[in-house]
Amino acid sequence: MRLKANTRAPFLGATALTLATSALSTNPGANLQAIITLPDLPTPPQPEPIEVTELPLPPVTLDEREGSCTAEINSRGTGCIGQRPNLQSGSFLPDDKHVLASLNFTGASVSSIYYGPQLIIVKTDGTTFSNGDPWKCLTCGVPEGQQLGRSPTMDYPQAFSDGKRALFGTNILDCGPWQLASEDCTAERTHIYPIRWNVQADGSGEGGNIRELRRHPDDVHLGFNAMVISGGTIGQFGYFARLQFNPVPASGIPLTPRYDLVNVTTLFNPGSLSPVSVKGSNIFVNPQAITVGELRGFSGRGNEVTYLGYPAESCNIDVFGVDLTTGAVRRLTSNPEYVDPVDISPDDQWSVVMDTRGSGRQLFLAAMRGVPPIVDLVITAITASVRNNGQRRFFQPWLLDRHGDRGSYSGQKINAAGGGSLGSVNDPQWNGMADPKWSHDGTAIVYWQQMTHFPACGGANPLPCPKSTEPGGRIDRIMIARLTSRTTVPQKPVAPISDTVPWGLPYIPGSELPSPKPLPPGSYTLIGKVSGFATVSLIAGAGSTFISTVAVTYQDFSDDGENTINGSEEVTVSYKSPTLNHADWFSNLTSTGANFSTKITSPGGFHVDINIAKNIFTANGTLTTTVDGVAYLQPDNYT
Repeated sequence: MRLKANTRAPFLGATALTLATSALSTNPGANLQAIITLPDLPTPPQPEPIEVTELPLPPVTLDEREGSCTAEINSRGTGCIGQRPNLQSGSFLPDDKHVLASLNFTGASVSSIYYGPQLIIVKTDGTTFSNGDPWKCLTCGVPEGQQLGRSPTMDYPQAFSDGKRALFGTNILDCGPWQLASEDCTAERTHIYPIRWNVQADGSGEGGNIRELRRHPDDVHLGFNAMVISGGTIGQFGYFARLQFNPVPASGIPLTPRYDLVNVTTLFNPGSLSPVSVKGSNIFVNPQAITVGELRGFSGRGNEVTYLGYPAESCNIDVFGVDLTTGAVRRLTSNPEYVDPVDISPDDQWSVVMDTRGSGRQLFLAAMRGVPPIVDLVITAITASVRNNGQRRFFQPWLLDRHGDRGSYSGQKINAAGGGSLGSVNDPQWNGMADPKWSHDGTAIVYWQQMTHFPACGGANPLPCPKSTEPGGRIDRIMIARLTSRTTVPQKPVAPISDTVPWGLPYIPGSELPSPKPLPPGSYTLIGKVSGFATVSLIAGAGSTFISTVAVTYQDFSDDGENTINGSEEVTVSYKSPTLNHADWFSNLTSTGANFSTKITSPGGFHVDINIAKNIFTANGTLTTTVDGVAYLQPDNYT
């Protein structure tokens, strides 16, 4: 099937809604939403003063060979890092005066305790520990007998609310009765325990592979993700479980003291509402469907799990929250850019997100608003993967109130001040990374950045590589944003919640993973909630039950009363490997109402290849979205 050009003349609505930007929304995506006063939502907040500074890190050695970390570089002999220290900042400790981080020590002898991947805490108040360092290594020198079975993973360091334990990777560090930041918490008093998810009916084996772990605020539960290959491509499920310490395990590897994940629930149920469903000759989009594509964390009080889910609008990747008890779904963001890392404030009134808003990276895909997510049945993995160029991310930190994007409000860029000069807090070559974290008192946010570096610049890439102004040419840094006009929010303990997630599917070790039911191929009609309709064709791939081609033709279609869609779009996706996706895309859409926009591919179509494990964009042909005369173009290949 090939699409013909839309021959309908565009209809301009009788009421033209004014578009505007403000200091709250200084990004290309903000002016794509009409100013609409919604009676059930409060007036968006005004910009507030934010002070951003950098936190200290260990000194840098340019030569990472053994013995290069000399007394000239670190006179206290407490280790060095390289220019690329593999940094990741984590959460605040309960006192809000320290932040967790993982990084790689280098330049010492291999017998030194300051060698390899380690977990540290960093002072946030300008003070130092008794040895004069503003940081302290928690894992350096822990006796081998006190870290048996430890996993090499180091990501997403998170402190427990008792201040005595920390989650990092798939491990939990425990300092017994001592606070992690105290001088009494020494390596000799520290234990590191692995976390194990049993996936065998008899409890044997190494356990399942888990990733992206997030501590629940009650300190008792944990969220995590696990990958799965389905329909020829890679996907994953999110899970919710109770942490249970097992001092003397009788089965399973490792047979060492460990934390077991028990009462595990898969945050998906094949019998529940699907994001897109069919009945008879009709097809439906169901915005209240729970689609935990990747678990991202929990709300401040822990009532909701946050996640990356099926789009609410075509090609627009947002984060959602779902109540762990009721299953009520809340859309946290709606800007037409890509968002992934998110943290909700302890009082549940604010979110901080790392988002491509401001970069224009995704607007060639998503700038046309109000298009239902139908072609997204096959294209979402590709549209989500445009957000990065390899290790270069286009994220910056944004502050949003609980009610999220609305009208012209698109949040406040946290690091907006600074002039954009080389090395400044808003230097666009310093890319935000996951995850930003709130302080417990709600007055500060910590996040980390990485500078653009080869091969995301230089060589065959037309972007020149910037020169780091950080000490020793370091390309990673930790930033703290202080919300200086705010008063502290009292910390309230979170009581343990139930192990049961009523809308989830209890996981039984050894059982088959649930599989979403593929939609049946055929021709369907999607009725607009306000006006018009769309005809939808779903075509399965050769020898497969999974849909590979989606074709949609819109006629005066509107779900929101503000955007009326006409024209046609067709996408076919194939999988060269579980991670390498290819799409053939043909689009000729027009939208009228809130604005006049088009989404059009070049005459031969738009053909894109993306390895979703590497996020390198390569395309033939063009896909361009134009809104009120402003054209949003795809990025150049390899950029």
